[in-house]
Amino acid sequence: MERILIVGGGFAGLNLAKYLDKNRYSVMVLDRHNFHCFPPLFYQVASSGLDASNISFPFRREFKKLRNVSYRMGHVKNIDVEAREVTTSYETISYDRLVIAAGTTNNFFGMADMEKKVFCMKTVAEASHTRDEILDRLERAALCKDPSRRKELLSFLVVGGGPSGVEIAGAIGEMKKDILPREYPELDPSEMNITLVEGSPRVLGAMSEKCSRKAEQYLRSLMVDVRVGTMVKSYEDKFVTFADGTREYWETVIWNAGVKGEPMPGIPQECIGRGGRLTVDRYNRVIGLEDSVMALGDIALMSTGKYPNGHPQVAQPAIQQARNLARNLNRGEWDSKFEYKDKGSMATVGKNRAVVDLGHAFFDGWFAWMIWMLIHLISILGMRNRLNVLLNWVWNYLTYSTSLRLLLRPVKFPERKHWGD
Repeated sequence: MERILIVGGGFAGLNLAKYLDKNRYSVMVLDRHNFHCFPPLFYQVASSGLDASNISFPFRREFKKLRNVSYRMGHVKNIDVEAREVTTSYETISYDRLVIAAGTTNNFFGMADMEKKVFCMKTVAEASHTRDEILDRLERAALCKDPSRRKELLSFLVVGGGPSGVEIAGAIGEMKKDILPREYPELDPSEMNITLVEGSPRVLGAMSEKCSRKAEQYLRSLMVDVRVGTMVKSYEDKFVTFADGTREYWETVIWNAGVKGEPMPGIPQECIGRGGRLTVDRYNRVIGLEDSVMALGDIALMSTGKYPNGHPQVAQPAIQQARNLARNLNRGEWDSKFEYKDKGSMATVGKNRAVVDLGHAFFDGWFAWMIWMLIHLISILGMRNRLNVLLNWVWNYLTYSTSLRLLLRPVKFPERKHWGD
């Protein structure tokens, strides 16, 4: 059987593994984590709405149903395209065909050390860390007697007005509006400052203007200050410097401003295009390495007439590309060019507030929120996970209460002694 190595177990990698011919290909999925996760709901982990385990699913549990698919944990250290080998942090794996579906990482646009100073939501670990920091600020503010310092502790700046930025800003806004009065009687909600900044002229720039206007209206109803046309230039000693020279203190900065392709050491530089993405043809073959290397999803840069700068870096293009590539590989011939079928975009801005853009139709409010919940619920792997998420959503909707506002910090265990020492 021909050996296919898939780097990355996200939407693209997982769908490709499932749809490849079980009698023709031996498939190995390589990922640094041993689970598939659901990034559209990372903001709910960061805002204590969901537990990380509710949106994560072990690869081995999923692959036990697929006799031709196996899993390896590891981080790519080098790709030797001539020898057709991938070296990971633990081993060297040979392949006949390589499919890179590693997704993206945070883009700090050349700002040195920004990664060490801000909080992100690109992984389960980052979202969980962001949650801890938000709760930490609330608890410390509840203890603080100095009004000026308390306001500093309660200052949250969200950078980036895409769906993730809008959603986390709205979730923190809901905490300010509904949670602080109920659970933090020591705090005055008016002291909490939540601001969303976006460099382009409007939030949700990839969606229609109706969606942008409505989302901004929803954010303001949750007491979130929205600043468009505002870019961050640096963040030093808790002071943010904006492009216009303004300098302001922000205790917590949550970064959602941009992404870039996950670095793949060993891939020739001429195969890497804008934003660190791998340039591919209409069959998702990496240009220059067509015989053996393909790329899918967020890391793939496919230029078409409608999408000259590549397809949107969201779930649907990744899923559709994976299924189209599987179709071509199963047939053994490249006769199906990829055509993206845009099924619409959506974003939620707190309870009963969402926008859905279907191109020819627009929904907002409670109905859009119900559509958003239904689509996300059926997209999560595992019936148990879906039930847990649904239960959490219903409980939070009815009570505004959750048992997930737990401040869990990692600790270093002391060196354990062995018996007889």
